[in-house]
Amino acid sequence: MLLDAEESQLVLVDYQQALMPAIHEAGLVVANAVRLARIAQMLQVPLWATEENPEGLGGTVDVLQPLVAGRVLSKMAFDGTGVLLPRLKPAAKPQGGNARSLPKHLQKAAPAPAATRESIVLAGCEAHVCLLQTALGLLEEELEVWVVTDACSSRSERNRDAAFDRLAGAGAELVTTEMVAFEWLRDAGHPRFKDVLSIVK
Repeated sequence: MLLDAEESQLVLVDYQQALMPAIHEAGLVVANAVRLARIAQMLQVPLWATEENPEGLGGTVDVLQPLVAGRVLSKMAFDGTGVLLPRLKPAAKPQGGNARSLPKHLQKAAPAPAATRESIVLAGCEAHVCLLQTALGLLEEELEVWVVTDACSSRSERNRDAAFDRLAGAGAELVTTEMVAFEWLRDAGHPRFKDVLSIVK
């Protein structure tokens, strides 16, 4: 099973100013988050970001801010599913009607709801806390979760690796930034291939 750009959404979890200095390999992790965000924008993949307790941990790191402007959701719960779900998987609109409605055989068929993009590409910090709990919450909502391992970390390698083990066991797909990029593209004939390649390199 490969990722499809037209069925994907990207979620960047808690790349925050007061948190990132304590994160293992923070520079690499943030650089990959920036790559993911730029590629998502280029390929028109919807993008969301979360901030955990922004009053305490600050806002999103400066380098990501222009890429997520207007798409940042604040939260206090470690599991971001509550704030994300209304954006990722909008509820179907109830069909209207009353006692004076036309008989069913005379009613026009309701328009089909817009297809939900059910492949959630997830990256962020800390891998064993907010990222893990958000991924598990999204899996419970029957969304596909793809965790971008080289764009995730924790304060320690041990916690990060334990999170990846648990996520794999729970049914999340573990991928890398380049895997996401090339699966979204699918072939070298894609009109944005060279642009994406310049970001990956």
